[in-house]
Amino acid sequence: MTMKRISLALALLALTSTVAAAQTIDLNKIFPAGDASVSGRIVQLLVVMTVLSVAPGLLMMVTSFARFVIALSFLRSGLGLQTTPSNMILVSLALFMTMFVMAPTFQAAWDNGVKPMVENKISQEDGYTRTTAPFRAFMKANVRDKDIAIFQDMAVTRLGEQAKAAPDDLRVLIPAFMISELRRGFEIGFLVTLPFLVIDLVVATIMTAMGMMMMPPTVVSLPLKILFFVLVDGWSLLVGALVKSFS
Repeated sequence: MTMKRISLALALLALTSTVAAAQTIDLNKIFPAGDASVSGRIVQLLVVMTVLSVAPGLLMMVTSFARFVIALSFLRSGLGLQTTPSNMILVSLALFMTMFVMAPTFQAAWDNGVKPMVENKISQEDGYTRTTAPFRAFMKANVRDKDIAIFQDMAVTRLGEQAKAAPDDLRVLIPAFMISELRRGFEIGFLVTLPFLVIDLVVATIMTAMGMMMMPPTVVSLPLKILFFVLVDGWSLLVGALVKSFS
């Protein structure tokens, strides 16, 4: 009886060893042999994970998203509405508007850079250059030369004349583009809120003349501003103007 138990235990141990051996991870499948070393593959994976983690930030930096969301936020503030439309609605609208405006840029980046690189038709260096080229062209078409010159001068001041960057260098072009977008977004926000400011002033003046000191002017001006915005078809006008503001 004891020998049978020992034999059964040995058989189970052998079976477990076989299953464990079958489940052993083959590192050659993860890091295949070739020109790139294992360290190089690890660095590539870390770079990909880093890019994916900062993808939302990249979306705001190199696309039209910042201008859209700033203008929509000014609209909500001008109307005097704190939570309507909600942040989710405004951000979603800005995202879909960004997809509409950036569709040719995304398509060019995919056709010229990402797709050939995935199919191993071009190297990673060429893929990076071709992928970023449409975004460079988009940012250069919507950035002020003054903002580019500011960052070029700062690069020279900090690192010397040999560090002067070209106008299409991403370390100069991206921050200059962001500053230009912030400026443009605030300009549009001022134009959006100006009519609502006039309505607030008129309502406040009338209520003061009528001696209605205890009633907040926003109680009367809020429905008037909403009515005015709806009558002039404000959403279509604003969205159309924002999309057309990109060259």
